[in-house]
Amino acid sequence: MPFLTIGHRGVMGVEPENTLRSFVRADREGMDAIELDLHLSKDGALVVMHDADVGRTTDGEGPIADLTLDELRGLDAGSGERVPVFEEVLDAVRAPIQAEIKDAAAARALAEVLRRRDATGRVEVISFHDAALAEIAKLLPGVRTGLVAQYYGLDVVDRAKAVGAGLLVLDITRLTLELVGLAHAAGLKVIGWVVNTPEHLKLARGLGLDGGTTDFPEIKNAARYTA
Repeated sequence: MPFLTIGHRGVMGVEPENTLRSFVRADREGMDAIELDLHLSKDGALVVMHDADVGRTTDGEGPIADLTLDELRGLDAGSGERVPVFEEVLDAVRAPIQAEIKDAAAARALAEVLRRRDATGRVEVISFHDAALAEIAKLLPGVRTGLVAQYYGLDVVDRAKAVGAGLLVLDITRLTLELVGLAHAAGLKVIGWVVNTPEHLKLARGLGLDGGTTDFPEIKNAARYTA
């Protein structure tokens, strides 16, 4: 099976994260999928940003939930880029998308967009939060989902199965052959994050992972020549 390379917030190592510029670059570089993060604005728009607060990645300040879409649009998200909404990303790229949701409210908004745009086949929904995955699975039967975890044990496999996820996205520094074997035996794919160096890539290959989430487009080419 091929080793999948997933662009982290686009290709955030070389472009402003979670911007259309970053997503288009990831698509152009041939990433197998593009990962992004979703939050709801004050007026219910599904905006693309990692943090719950705009301070780190824009020239503004304050929680996303306290700002309207118009207010968010007025911010510089890096190199003159604006904060995108999820629908704009669907239109801007051809690659499959991994959409990370933070809570059940975002799950409901995303489900509505995916139904309206007939985009369920293009989008895999991932989350650190079991309840959010359970909510999206209830709203969109058959949607592909993945459980994300940074601190975890072997029980993460049972957690994923309990919410119907088919994928684990796990901090690569804590992964073990035992866990990967257990996950594969349960029919789960395993993605490591982040895979940003030749050493990370060698580790991912040695663990038998199905892919890696990376900040850098060159990892895509490097993965072709590792075994």
